[in-house]
Amino acid sequence: MRRSGGLRIFLTIGLISEIFQTALSAQLSTKNKVHSSSYISYNSYLRNNICLYGNCSYAVTVETTCTRGAETSNHVSLRFGDAKSNDILPQVLDDIPRKPFQACMVDQFQVTGPCVESMICYLYLKLNGNDDWRPGFVQVKVFEGSHFSSDYFYVRRYLPRHVWHGSDMCETEVTPFGVKYKRKVLGKKHA
Repeated sequence: MRRSGGLRIFLTIGLISEIFQTALSAQLSTKNKVHSSSYISYNSYLRNNICLYGNCSYAVTVETTCTRGAETSNHVSLRFGDAKSNDILPQVLDDIPRKPFQACMVDQFQVTGPCVESMICYLYLKLNGNDDWRPGFVQVKVFEGSHFSSDYFYVRRYLPRHVWHGSDMCETEVTPFGVKYKRKVLGKKHA
């Protein structure tokens, strides 16, 4: 269980946010009039000073349906990203104190990875093992910029084993025959 690195980053970001908010409120209290051009938003401060130089923190929420046999004890991998080809491929999801992916349960994981530059628009899951799993939905929230957080990705079916399965809503085109999606080929990350 890899927990200390993510917790350390989360605590560091919390400390930086407190320092920034204190400095910003002190700056605002000393000036009677604030010009809109001199106001720096909290999200842009974090984006410019933390995200560009390191990793960002994400909260991944995963629901397992209540269908009989929906739970799994297998490892589940996750990959998500934005339209600008920022592919986040965190470690296996298993950093909670209880056994994850039980029927009728919602699990939340904290992961770190490269920062996205636009809204998260694709998400894929991969089930590694021999038993089945039926997730209901997955959502990814970006701590450093909530406007980059994803909508809900609804799965509601048993996942195939050992292959990436998910949704890509990044590049879609409406045609007279329906919605056309650009094919995304997922490969291993090159170091």
